[in-house]
Amino acid sequence: MDFQVVVLAGGNSKNLNPLVSKDVPKPLLPVANRPVLYYVLHQLGQSNLKDLIVVVEGEDAALLVGGWISKTFVDGLHVEIAAVPEDIGTAGALRAISHHLTAKDILVVSGDLVSDVPPGAVAATHRRHDAALTAMLCSVPVSGSSDSGSSGGKDKTKKSGRYNIIGLDPCKQFLLHIATGYEIEKDSRLQKHILHAVGQMEIRSDLMDAHMYAFKRSALQEVLDQKDTFQSLKQDVVPYLVRSQLKSEVLLNGISQAEENGNEKLSSLNNQVLVYQILANASTPSFHERYSMEPDGSSQSRKTHKCCAYIASNSSYCVRLNSIQAFMDINRDVTGEADHLLSDTSSDRDNIIGPSPKLGAKTTVGPQCILGEGSEIGDKCQVKRSVIGRHCRIGSHVKIVNSVVMNHVTIGDGCIIQGSVICNNVQLQERVVLKDCLVGAGFVVTMGNEYKGESLARKEK
Repeated sequence: MDFQVVVLAGGNSKNLNPLVSKDVPKPLLPVANRPVLYYVLHQLGQSNLKDLIVVVEGEDAALLVGGWISKTFVDGLHVEIAAVPEDIGTAGALRAISHHLTAKDILVVSGDLVSDVPPGAVAATHRRHDAALTAMLCSVPVSGSSDSGSSGGKDKTKKSGRYNIIGLDPCKQFLLHIATGYEIEKDSRLQKHILHAVGQMEIRSDLMDAHMYAFKRSALQEVLDQKDTFQSLKQDVVPYLVRSQLKSEVLLNGISQAEENGNEKLSSLNNQVLVYQILANASTPSFHERYSMEPDGSSQSRKTHKCCAYIASNSSYCVRLNSIQAFMDINRDVTGEADHLLSDTSSDRDNIIGPSPKLGAKTTVGPQCILGEGSEIGDKCQVKRSVIGRHCRIGSHVKIVNSVVMNHVTIGDGCIIQGSVICNNVQLQERVVLKDCLVGAGFVVTMGNEYKGESLARKEK
């Protein structure tokens, strides 16, 4: 499959402070003791998409990510690391490396996507329809999409930036309208010409743009070159391609064909009929031949393109790690109900301790272990760089360093927790010391506990 893959890995994301640092940039942020970037690269390899450009923000972060990839994926992938400046946006990052893009089709995926949807399925859909754009859509998680990057129950109801409005054709193959929450806040109306063009449109608000796109390289390059103010794929490039699909725009030195002919209304109506016919007959073998000609047999002067949707099944797992709440949710899921994401090989499961074990006193756990749900950890143990599952009980005087403590864990007297993430509804007994930790909601404490550092999201509830 002649596809080039671009993984937009990011760098030091502000949404994830204080989890990220110069030593641990966002692509290397641990999810079940594996860098979040691992999950995307593993899925790409499984789909036999192995020609990759991994784009990292910042030279230092790029060196760290490149070093990890060279050790982890020695023979399986052909990876080129590209460092770009920080805060140039996803479209800006693609523009910066566009001279490296040579394949007919480009698959662009966010490096913070944790999903079990095969990227090869998106690529195959794109090729089957000969589309200019194919976007992967998945169901919005029960806790809500986290596109805005913030967390907390109140925010979920107030910030519409987390949601998308998606318009699909009746067969759910073509992407006819897409609006992010930020656009919805300004104007949630559909334009008449869109409805006229497609005849019928199914409007969905339960789907999330997963930030995995297949582009025809020529179409992507044209947009990046002509729209130099576009910074975001999701908010600028993708909506533009969807809109221009329905208008059948051709830019000639910045002027549309209709404006150049001085007959915009008539031409626009003809375009709407043409695009409706194209979408309705896209599956016929003679699709291009039928609609590249005018009714009189002359060459068609106006070009059109198709934007498609790949809709993941409701049972698929698909979450982006772009907020602290998402970090907690994904660690919970990957060590629980979605543990199939860890790997399907037994050798990769050697560091997983099953549910409800009892560990004796002075046991050392880690580095890079996963303790199953309901575990009991004895007194004076040490836990290093590991994930402690839900409903675990931790004995007294246990030292926990650089780890993730999942929901509903009870931590005994005199424990020391340093540089760790403590998720929701965790109960601390007496004289527990927290140093530079990030704490979730529902945090229950007793007397005599000590807090050090400035990384506590919420000290008490």
